[in-house]
Amino acid sequence: MRETYLVPAWNAYSFAFGPLFALLGVAVLALILRWAFSRGNSVVAAPARSGAPSEYGMLVVLATPSTYLEGELWRRGLEAAGVRANLAQTNDGPRLMVWPADVENAQKVLARIK
Repeated sequence: MRETYLVPAWNAYSFAFGPLFALLGVAVLALILRWAFSRGNSVVAAPARSGAPSEYGMLVVLATPSTYLEGELWRRGLEAAGVRANLAQTNDGPRLMVWPADVENAQKVLARIK
């Protein structure tokens, strides 16, 4: 016995639905990409920009490591001791920076680390 399957009854314009949905999907993706990569409104982070040591707001330069790796070791030592510290790649080389309230404590900790 031969099996028959029910096929939905489509009208004569059903051949246009596939390409229409594809074009609609591409248009939506294009709008999302245009929004995501538009100048000034991008959701993608911009690359970091180095500046002079005086351009880092209230942060105070605590030390001047000879290499970035040395500075990162010092920064991790300060953070392990509970001192908030940042390592910035400035135009003059790497600088270990802390908040003004933490300078005295950071100098004591840094003397033990070095």
